[in-house]
Amino acid sequence: MTDPIAPDRAVPDRTALVAHARDSIARGSRSFAMASKLFDRQTRERAWLLYAWCRKCDDIADGQDHGGALSVVADAQARLSDMRVMTDRALRGEPTGDPAFDGFGLVMRECAIPHRYAHDLIEGFALDARDWRPRSQDDMLRYCYHVAGAVGCMMAVLMGVDPQDDATLDRACDLGLAFQLANIARDIGEDEAADRCYLPVEWLVEMDIPPGEHMKPWVRPRLAILGRRLADMAAAYEASARHGTGALQPRAAWAVLAAAGIYGDIARTVARRGPMAWDHRVVTRKSDKLMWVARAGLQVIGRARRWPGGTVRPESLWRRPAA
Repeated sequence: MTDPIAPDRAVPDRTALVAHARDSIARGSRSFAMASKLFDRQTRERAWLLYAWCRKCDDIADGQDHGGALSVVADAQARLSDMRVMTDRALRGEPTGDPAFDGFGLVMRECAIPHRYAHDLIEGFALDARDWRPRSQDDMLRYCYHVAGAVGCMMAVLMGVDPQDDATLDRACDLGLAFQLANIARDIGEDEAADRCYLPVEWLVEMDIPPGEHMKPWVRPRLAILGRRLADMAAAYEASARHGTGALQPRAAWAVLAAAGIYGDIARTVARRGPMAWDHRVVTRKSDKLMWVARAGLQVIGRARRWPGGTVRPESLWRRPAA
């Protein structure tokens, strides 16, 4: 939890906030840290500032320190309240005493990012705080929007997309959904250990998997089917997101395409491992990350041919909530 805020505490200067954010992404996500290096300096620093706030909120909600094993928290609602208060102060430009929140307020002002997306993200943490479980696929995708799709929208505006450009924001949201679906597929075992489950109840019923039994050895072949389903869904949203890169500057598109490939490998590996997908945590090797950086550079060169900007978004994909 964050310490009480002294009324006269000043917001650190931008250089200090960026340095803190850079350290946060280096500790919290090697994949995103690598992809962020492809941005121009200003966009890179802003991405770090946004990431640091997302990481801090996640850590507050889950009792973590830059990720790691989930823990069961006894004061979830108090943590959520603290998160809301600190976020609202940052959005008003008030000092919070926490560089992650102060940096977040700074980047929101610099980029004029709509506040609704920050509030939408916190609603995802609110679902976890009340031990929510998705009943349907639609429920799961709505959760994915709150905890990742909303971040994709913020990142798009940060990269220069007009906040009224719904077509591009839909694609940015799709990439967030792809990332979160990969997370769900990879973390089924870790979530179960923390008494969480993001697999829709209807899916478990369809597979005849009893409540709370989905990690048992005898269920693994059925669970592998759901892992592949998640991977297929992630691939569909990743493919849709790639069409949105035409609205980005080349270096921003490079970073986004690299991140899409690097993170997409997580879901692809889960599908490939089948019933053994949860024996060891799935990670993308550094050599594979570098391969995606190179491949993304080539994709940027050919993106006008590969992903024409006028391509219609598939109607079968879940659509983000309207403003």
